[in-house]
Amino acid sequence: MINLIRVWGDRISLYLPIILMGILALGTYWLVRSTPLMILQGQETPMLHEPDYFMRKFSVKSFDGAGQLKSEVLGSDARHFPDSDTLEIDLVRIRTFTAEGGLTTATARRAVTNADASEVQLLGEAHVVREPLTDKAGQVQPRMEFRSEFLHAFMDTERVQSHKPVELTHGSDKFTADTMNFDNRSRVMELKGRVKGTLVPGAVK
Repeated sequence: MINLIRVWGDRISLYLPIILMGILALGTYWLVRSTPLMILQGQETPMLHEPDYFMRKFSVKSFDGAGQLKSEVLGSDARHFPDSDTLEIDLVRIRTFTAEGGLTTATARRAVTNADASEVQLLGEAHVVREPLTDKAGQVQPRMEFRSEFLHAFMDTERVQSHKPVELTHGSDKFTADTMNFDNRSRVMELKGRVKGTLVPGAVK
């Protein structure tokens, strides 16, 4: 089982950061930066955990230098909390496109991001999908999918964690575990608890 996990971890190490970090960093960065902050004037008062502005049924898009769509963040509602400088988004949906035209989508019942989008959390029915694509070497990369009730991404250190059960799918291969800790810099995938894996014959190159 350990060998299977290592083989599968090596195969997804080049793609999981794109899915879990690229879409969240791009999407939430533009959302946070595109929203004005309200500055309180006068005497300083203790901050309460109450929102200072709201957004409803919004869509924020970012484009590259050629005018091509890079990412889009949609949500039903969003609230900014000045005491923690965090943004909470309900019914979030994020789409990002690579330079080669590859599409990755992420959805959740709620998302929470800090001011500089260095930490992003997806909460409730978190679902991330990278559609099949052809890489620069001309090889077709199969569809990849990630499901969990919770996902915590640390952009600066390139780590993704979940203390909730996870389901990972890469092509025809599938793994499930009670918890996950992925470090992109060391390319180590740690799955704990009741780990189960299925590798379809012929899937390993």
